[in-house]
This record gives sequence, structure tokens and C-alpha cells, in this order.
Amino acid sequence: MAWTFEGSYVESCSCNTPCPCTASLSLGADLDYCRAVLCFNIKSGDVEGVDVGGVGVVMIADSPKVMTDGNWKVGLWIDESASDEQADGLGKVFSGSLGGPPAALSPLLGEFLGVERAPIKFNENGLTHAVKIGDAVDIEIEDVVPFGVETGEPAKLVGVFHPAGSTLTIANAKHANVDGFGIKYEGHSAFSTDFSWAG
Repeated sequence: MAWTFEGSYVESCSCNTPCPCTASLSLGADLDYCRAVLCFNIKSGDVEGVDVGGVGVVMIADSPKVMTDGNWKVGLWIDESASDEQADGLGKVFSGSLGGPPAALSPLLGEFLGVERAPIKFNENGLTHAVKIGDAVDIEIEDVVPFGVETGEPAKLVGVFHPAGSTLTIANAKHANVDGFGIKYEGHSAFSTDFSWAG
């Protein structure tokens, strides 16, 4: 059976703003690694007939400086409010086993660090987006509006290869503290967007 869902997306990583890895996975990160949280606020959709609207999923990744070198370490948080059936379906989607955008990253993955259930809280207000997962993740980012842009429209990165979509709004972390699955960092670069997935 097929699956589909849509919602909003927030990301913050250890690179400076904007992250060069997002422009192209073959560009080296600012540091000797790129560590990131990819936060999916699923607002509607289903996985093989199971409604998953209202469930948050966050992926944490630790990759080499050049992301296309592969061997990423990846962990997954699924909102503790999800039923076992919802969590099982979402785990399959994010593992890439049901196809769609997550499957495109599968060749780059090295070590899977597991799945944890935790309270995931999203707060989105105009240009500001925040995600909190207990004591493990506390990020707040703000979309970047370029100097002189009177419309208030934030800057965008267009035409990229990214699981959330080919267009991302460039943001900067007001604060981003991450410590989970043995991966710890302070984030600087950030992105936001709406996403729509199917498989």
C-alpha cells in the first residue's frame, strides 16, 4: 500500500549560515563533520492506511565533512503521543524501506542508532520556528530576510537535492542545542520549508 503525508520542516546543523552541504552534498562542511537535526511536523497523511497526522518525527545525523562519503550515523525520535501502529509505519517510511524521499538517502547511511519515543513540541510563528525534545533538542531558528527586501520575503535556496524538497528557506539559529544518540553539537545554520512526501 502507498503512503503520503505533508507538513512543515525545520532543520539546524553545525555549519555556519548557510550550510554548504545543503547547497550540494559534495561540498565540504565548515567543520570536519556535519551534524544536523531534521524535524518533520506531519500535519496530515497516512502510512498504509494508518492516519499519522499530528505526529512529529525528528532525525539526527552525524556525517563526514563531505556528506557523499557516506557512513552517516542516524537516530530517530518519534513523538511519544504516537500509537504503536503509527510509530511502526513512520519507522518504515524514515528507514527508506517504503520508498519515497527517505530512500534516496539510504546509500549514504552507515550506522543506525535506533528509535526513541519522546515528547516532541513544535512552535511556529511567522519567521520563527522552534522544536524541543525533552532535554535532547532545543532549537529556535529565524528565517533570514535579506537587507533591503521590503516585502519581508525570506531568502531561499532553490534547486537543491534534499529530502524535504528542492526549495528551502534560509534561516539562522537563535539557539540550537542538541545532545542525543551520542551526537552533541551547537547549531548555527538552519532551514525551514513546507514538505509533501509520497511513496
